[in-house]
Amino acid sequence: MRMRNPKDKDLVINSCDFYYDGFNNANPIHLEIGMGKGKFILEMALKYPEYNFIGVEKYSSVASVAIKRINEYKPSNLKILIMDAINLGDILEGKIDTIYLNFSDPWPKERHAKRRLTSPNYLKSFDKLFKGKKHIIMKTDNDNLFAYSLESFKEYGYKINKISYDLHSESIDNVETEYEEKFSKNGIKIKYVDVEKDWYVPLFSKIGKSYVPFFAKSVDKPI
Repeated sequence: MRMRNPKDKDLVINSCDFYYDGFNNANPIHLEIGMGKGKFILEMALKYPEYNFIGVEKYSSVASVAIKRINEYKPSNLKILIMDAINLGDILEGKIDTIYLNFSDPWPKERHAKRRLTSPNYLKSFDKLFKGKKHIIMKTDNDNLFAYSLESFKEYGYKINKISYDLHSESIDNVETEYEEKFSKNGIKIKYVDVEKDWYVPLFSKIGKSYVPFFAKSVDKPI
């Protein structure tokens, strides 16, 4: 999501005092990649104080708008990062319980497929973020991106917990984003999927005089 630079962008960015530097508790951490103007992640933090939340936005011009919104409430369980999602492992390795992908750029041209947040290269980069079981919740208005993502999740070993091709017609707990409100008012159906993948850890089995790696499922967290 891009927009013109607000005149006070630099001041807002530089004065923000809730950049991610850890949390003072062991509560689960939920991460939104592409928080936009911050409506979803702020409302989630206010609604679920028993969880920690991190909002990530690549573009500082957009992030500055989110910072202004969050500044009105400053929930202690919400932090932000301004960076490209592909590099999140440098900061958040082994810390995340759930990832939200809300109305991500569909990158419709096939030559740009690797830029989609549900492409194999991004799913691989997300692996190192998770603390244990991998859990992703996605919403989109784009039929082609949704179909692509379902196939990508399947090929990468995720199983579907919940799926809807018309989210607002079903009784699924939901906090709307800015885009979602706009699309819904225009009669566009919102697609939703909740997927999960078990954590697998490498173990070693002795065969003859050699130890050969194999993979066993850990129920809760890595050994």
